Amino acid sequence: MDKVSWINLLHDFYGQLLTERQRDFVELYYGRDLSLGEIAGDLQISRQAVYDAIKRAEHILNEYERKMGLVQKFIVERKKLAEAQMLLRDCQVDGDCNKVARARELLAEVLEMD
Repeated sequence: MDKVSWINLLHDFYGQLLTERQRDFVELYYGRDLSLGEIAGDLQISRQAVYDAIKRAEHILNEYERKMGLVQKFIVERKKLAEAQMLLRDCQVDGDCNKVARARELLAEVLEMD
């Protein structure tokens, strides 16, 4: 996964734990794809201040993920659901319904992960 997608996922999960200003920096830089210079100009601060704020917010988001692991859990669950969907589709197409048992196992794993 590329860095922009990763930070956006972290922001989706943990963004409300950042300060409003930190959320704004992450949203402007990663969400709206503005450059450091554009953000600095809009907010009338230095590019270095923008860079530092973004790096600090990234670090905080990564620390939340290290401690809670919600994004990684989400990714694992999505992979299992996608595999279950594929197995069920294959069963429907080729009639090999042995795959249904594996799909049911995957779905049970996802539901039990809470």
